Amino acid sequence: MSLLTLDPTETTRFRAYGPRHINEIAQRYGLPDDVREAVRLISMVLPFRVNEYVLSELIDWRRIPEDPVFQLVFPQRGMLADDDLRRLAAADAAGDRAGLKAEVQRIRETLNPHPSGQRELNVPTDDGAALPGMQHKYRETVLYFPGQGQTCHTYCTYCFRWAQFVGDADLRFAAPGPEQLVSYLRRHPEVSDVLVTGGDPMVMSTERLRSHLEPLLAIDTVRTIRIGTKSVAYWPHRFVTDKDADDVLRLYEEVVASGRNLAVMAHFSHPRELATGPARQAVARIRTTGALVYCQAPIIAHVNDDPDVWSELWRAELAAGAVPYYMFVERDTGPHGYFKVPLARSQEIFREAYQRLPGLARTVRGPVMSATPGKVAVDGVEETSEGRFFQLRFLQARDPSLVGRPFRARFSSSASWLDDLELDPATDADLTAAVRRHP
Repeated sequence: MSLLTLDPTETTRFRAYGPRHINEIAQRYGLPDDVREAVRLISMVLPFRVNEYVLSELIDWRRIPEDPVFQLVFPQRGMLADDDLRRLAAADAAGDRAGLKAEVQRIRETLNPHPSGQRELNVPTDDGAALPGMQHKYRETVLYFPGQGQTCHTYCTYCFRWAQFVGDADLRFAAPGPEQLVSYLRRHPEVSDVLVTGGDPMVMSTERLRSHLEPLLAIDTVRTIRIGTKSVAYWPHRFVTDKDADDVLRLYEEVVASGRNLAVMAHFSHPRELATGPARQAVARIRTTGALVYCQAPIIAHVNDDPDVWSELWRAELAAGAVPYYMFVERDTGPHGYFKVPLARSQEIFREAYQRLPGLARTVRGPVMSATPGKVAVDGVEETSEGRFFQLRFLQARDPSLVGRPFRARFSSSASWLDDLELDPATDADLTAAVRRHP
């Protein structure tokens, strides 16, 4: 894939690169000066991390900067407002460290670091005290953020959890250990699913991961454990050649043998991420443990806003024995303006790609907004005597009574999020209140 692929043995030894390695990367791959400088400046605000496998196996350096994987992992001009970028460059050029820090902080605060009420509405409490590293938005599911898993093998530029990675403790969800989670689960038997997320829990050693998973097996009401990870795409060697790759598969087998469902929620944003031998081998090895592999990603401009890309991706997932699960809408956070795709276009892309799929791949749902009140699917566009409307439906909801409820909103060619839509005035009052309660 790359013009400058190294000896294959080099990509099986994990090495991460961050902002201080930008000049090294630029020299190795011949990045133009303007591209290098944009990466350097924007990575002061947004997190940047990449590894040798992604650099050598996934990026097509002949197509820089348009290459979709390059767009996926390297900060790009356009991700920050022009004025913000100018002010950042001026403070940097002046050597004004305090001014630069203030500019970085100011810009981050404008980027909606915690969308959809994550901090205000999702964090559970115990005797009025917030429980660190947990979210409980939907009745059946608790999200758990192990403190040792709050990084990734490579960062996605569109990541809606970018605030986890910028070094500000006030912006992070991180639990020091599973004790408070276990106590909370014992008090909440309605919770059947725990999603272990981050960051990426698969950056942890198997021993560390075991310390977070094993206590969950003592909670009878927990029937499904999910692991949210991009490692199969960005570091498949975690399951193939890492020194504890076999150990992590044995841990997965133990979870399955306990009678639980173990679901690996794999993020594949582009079919190239599943095209390598190590990625396909990683999926195959995970499946031998009895774990399920579900695949999801957002639709994002510059990377996968094309029905051909999604059709190829979903077919590749099915061929690998994984389940196509969700096409999400990019959340309104971080460089949302750079990556957003209008809902009207997202729905067209989903429909065109879906029509080309065999039946077994039509498990996928989308486009879906993980908005404040819940997961809202855009099912289509309806033509009526009153005009055009988006057909919408709650797939999941903060209020369980809304699940499965259809509703509609006036068609807009530019709207890219639920808050941009005008609901049909005939919408039931309770549903309208739920949608608009937390704009």
